[in-house]
Amino acid sequence: MSTITEKNIALIITTLGAFLTPYMSSAVNIALPVIGNEFHIGAVSLSWIATSYLLAAAVFLIPFGRLADLYGRKRVYTYGMAVYTLAAALLTISNSEGELIAFRILEGLGAAMIFGTGVAILTSVFPIHERGKALGINLAATYFGLSMGPFLGGFLTGHFGWRSMFLVNIPLGAMVIILTVWKLKGEWAGVRGEKFDLMGSTLYGLAVVAVVYGTSRLPSTSGAGAILAGIIMLITFARLEARSSSPVLNIHLFKSNQVFALSNLAAFLNYSSTYAVAFFLSLYLQYIQGFSPQATGTFLLIQPAMQAIFSPFAGRLSDRLEPRIVASAGMLMTTAGLAILAFLKQGSSMNLVIVSLILLGVGVAFFASPNTSAIMGAVEKKYYGVASGMVGTMRLTGQMFSQGIATLVSAMYIGSARIVPPNYSQFITAMNTAFVILTVLCTMGILASLARGKTHVKSV
Repeated sequence: MSTITEKNIALIITTLGAFLTPYMSSAVNIALPVIGNEFHIGAVSLSWIATSYLLAAAVFLIPFGRLADLYGRKRVYTYGMAVYTLAAALLTISNSEGELIAFRILEGLGAAMIFGTGVAILTSVFPIHERGKALGINLAATYFGLSMGPFLGGFLTGHFGWRSMFLVNIPLGAMVIILTVWKLKGEWAGVRGEKFDLMGSTLYGLAVVAVVYGTSRLPSTSGAGAILAGIIMLITFARLEARSSSPVLNIHLFKSNQVFALSNLAAFLNYSSTYAVAFFLSLYLQYIQGFSPQATGTFLLIQPAMQAIFSPFAGRLSDRLEPRIVASAGMLMTTAGLAILAFLKQGSSMNLVIVSLILLGVGVAFFASPNTSAIMGAVEKKYYGVASGMVGTMRLTGQMFSQGIATLVSAMYIGSARIVPPNYSQFITAMNTAFVILTVLCTMGILASLARGKTHVKSV
């Protein structure tokens, strides 16, 4: 197979995977009310149908990235797509709350295998001068999946039932598996012969579970305690990995590699500052501005649409310019978009929201693919799987931290009260406070992005 053909096949395969996983993550939320009515389950259980998927993905991303480096990125990606497709098939025949959550965990496990290897495969196949373009296309597919998820999920659920939402994954997943096995010839195992760190992986997983569970319980004492326990376990994990001869996550990458460490920090701050935007704006548009749910969903498509449109261009630009310059400019635009939202009031013009969503979408697009390129280019080839896993981990943990900020601020100003006209002023105050915090986080992200220095690409 020629190099060009192999690159194109790798891009097609990983782009399909980049679309499928975020599509399902965002689509399932639309079907939750229907699922709740069918199985007679409450809000807490419904939230776990959504959260269990993200939690499983977050727990297994780093371990599967390491396994991909040990045993082959193509192999782990193929197994991941097989697990993901199997979970989709099982979800179509699930008949209870427990089965739904169990199969969603299985789906999240498969997603972790896909997340942790897709970017690594692209980085292995594409040369340095084309890497940004490929990653930009891959991220465009991710944002397209996120933006189309609610629309396709709503259409399928409304016309064919919620099970059809999972059913469509089966032929697409099977096609990706066939293409991968049949056409993708490389394996790309960077550290064959080393051992897998089961103890470190287990401790890492428990720490992530504790932090996520604690975030979901804020601002209760038990939530704070769980987060503290998770942080202690993460510190213990870092010390354990620093002494391990075959760590699941090489801590020295953070200690000795400024580009890698600060690029990951910038990614965490970017996702931490942007994920809660949709949460607050969906409430603001419906409660304060009187939009219908359908109109709100359509309005909020502006941001992911901008991300999907501009990500390939930003990726190509980062192939020609220093990635930190492009990424920092993107973070600056994102900060400006968040700052605008911090001034929203009950009678604010919708033009402010439109401008902010455009700035956010373009800003995230210009940040994400160059920053991912910087992360992957900052490590040796043998660490591509772990680095790819870190990209996904920063995204998921940043999103969960952002939602935790939204939960905490809402609890401080509104508590358990419903959002009704007498409480609109408290909601506006909570939203403004949250956007000030998110703007500060994004400003810190600009500093981290600029401070990383020039991107030094290791041997490839």
